[in-house]
Amino acid sequence: MTTSLSYENCVDYLKTVDSPTLSNGIELLKVRPNYEGFLPLDVRCLFPEFGRMCGYAVTAQVETMTRMEPRDNRIFLRLYEEVEKSPKPAVIVFQEIGAQPEFAAHCGEVMGTIFTRLGAVGLVSDSGVRDLPEVRALRFHYFARGAVASHAYFRITRVGVPVQVRGVVVRPGDILHGDENGLLTVPREDLERLPDAIESVRSKERDLMSFVRGPDFSLDKLRGKIVE
Repeated sequence: MTTSLSYENCVDYLKTVDSPTLSNGIELLKVRPNYEGFLPLDVRCLFPEFGRMCGYAVTAQVETMTRMEPRDNRIFLRLYEEVEKSPKPAVIVFQEIGAQPEFAAHCGEVMGTIFTRLGAVGLVSDSGVRDLPEVRALRFHYFARGAVASHAYFRITRVGVPVQVRGVVVRPGDILHGDENGLLTVPREDLERLPDAIESVRSKERDLMSFVRGPDFSLDKLRGKIVE
C-alpha cells in the first residue's frame, strides 16, 4: 500500500494527483460506470494557475434570473453555517434552478471572501461567476461556465441538499477534485484502495512512455505491448 487513505485524510494525497490520473485510478476500482462522476467541458477551471483543488462539498440550489419566491437572507446565513460546519477544506457547489442558467452569476468578491474566511477553497457552478480579478487575488478556485457581469435576482433557495451540476450528482460532503483538465467526484467506496490503483496507472504509463520515447520503439513492438 502506497499510503493509508480515508475520507478524513484524503485531501493532501489527492492534491498530488492530476485529475486524468485520478480518473483512471477510479476506473480500476470499478465502483461506478466510466461515464459517471466527471463534469463536461463547459464547466471550466477559470484559474488554472492555482493548481489542483480538492475538498468536501457544501451544496445549495440557487435562482438568479427569475423570482419564484422572494429573497430571504436568512438562507444565506444557513449556507455560511454549513460551510463553517463542513470538513475542511470546503468546496461550494451551486445548482441553478432557474430557466436561464447561461445568464446566472453565482459568486463574486463578497461571497468569495466570506467563503474563504469560513474555510472554503473554491466554488463549482453550473452557471457563471463574476469579479474575476478580485477573486483571483483571493486564490479562491472557480469552476464555472464563464463570467457574467450581473447577479440579477440571485437568491439561495435550498442548502445542504443533493444537487446536479450539468448532470453530475453532488451530495453534501462528497469529495471533489479539479484542475485545468476538469473536475470529478471521488467515490467513497473502496477509497483505501485508490492509492494502489493510482500507482498502478502511473507505473504502466511510465513503462509505456519510456518505451515510446526510447531507441527501441517501433510499431511492431508497440503492437505487442498493446495487444497481449
